[in-house]
Amino acid sequence: MFTTPAPLVPELDVTDLAVSLDFYVGAVGFGLAYDRPEERFAYLDLSGAHLMLQEAAGPGRRFRHAELVRPFGRGVNLQIRVADVDLVYERVRAAGYQVLVPLEDRAYPVQSEPVLQRQFVVADPDGYLVRLCTVLDGRPVG
Repeated sequence: MFTTPAPLVPELDVTDLAVSLDFYVGAVGFGLAYDRPEERFAYLDLSGAHLMLQEAAGPGRRFRHAELVRPFGRGVNLQIRVADVDLVYERVRAAGYQVLVPLEDRAYPVQSEPVLQRQFVVADPDGYLVRLCTVLDGRPVG
């Protein structure tokens, strides 16, 4: 399932690796590229979007400069492009995750041309914000 190495790979400390894998693999659609169970670590891949998850209280190295307080990731949201955002939205809602911004179509100006995308924002089990989107390829924004 592993594609090519990515130049930027966020690593998220999580409370419970199994619960986070249910979200990222089960609902969002990431694949498990590899894991190190003895370190409570997993490396995920979704069409070239890479993400590392590590159980915060687990063994192994941890990189922190402050206490980890919920909700985690304050001030950061991860935008992840998916092939079918409507399908991911339905899986996320069916699994009962907290959707903060419902499915919407938005235009963002990029070098004077609008980029149209369909998106929603959900909080993962630890409170990290994840914006899932599909680029609409010039379709009108509703």
